[in-house]
Amino acid sequence: MKKISMLIAAASVLGAMAQSAHAQNLVAFSGGIGDITTGSADTSVFDVPAAAQIWVIRDLQAEVKVGGSIQVDGRGLLLGAGNAIGSNANASVFATLFCANDGDVQHSTNPAGVALQVNGDFRIQDSLSPAPPDTCTSPVLLIRVTSNGSWFAAGIPFLAPPSPPFPPLPFPPK
Repeated sequence: MKKISMLIAAASVLGAMAQSAHAQNLVAFSGGIGDITTGSADTSVFDVPAAAQIWVIRDLQAEVKVGGSIQVDGRGLLLGAGNAIGSNANASVFATLFCANDGDVQHSTNPAGVALQVNGDFRIQDSLSPAPPDTCTSPVLLIRVTSNGSWFAAGIPFLAPPSPPFPPLPFPPK
């Protein structure tokens, strides 16, 4: 009986710890959008100018915790046009989070950044400064180049699991 009580107590503590860790999530991003500057005059995001070149990103996953801890995993951030198409342009990147409920203050990782791998992959593990508020409405995550601070990729906010796929259409159409 004593062992069962101890097991129940241990399971309760572990469950509370897991729930506490989950409760610390502030925002998450799943998927990315590259900068497709095409001559439009309106490519800045919260006064951060877009890069002057087209960039593509294959995938981006990011999680921000309450308190400002952030991890960003990017895949395939590469030039999408020009003579250096498919290269990383020897760029280094940092991340900036904006939250509408704090006036869109820039909460950034270290602006020294991390270097893109040859294939455009990168990982940022850092803390945002200043720390974001404990809630973040309308989150926007920009991936920025260290050389001039312009943005060349953005995260897609993770709001809900993806919807199930549509059923296949009958063939031939009726």
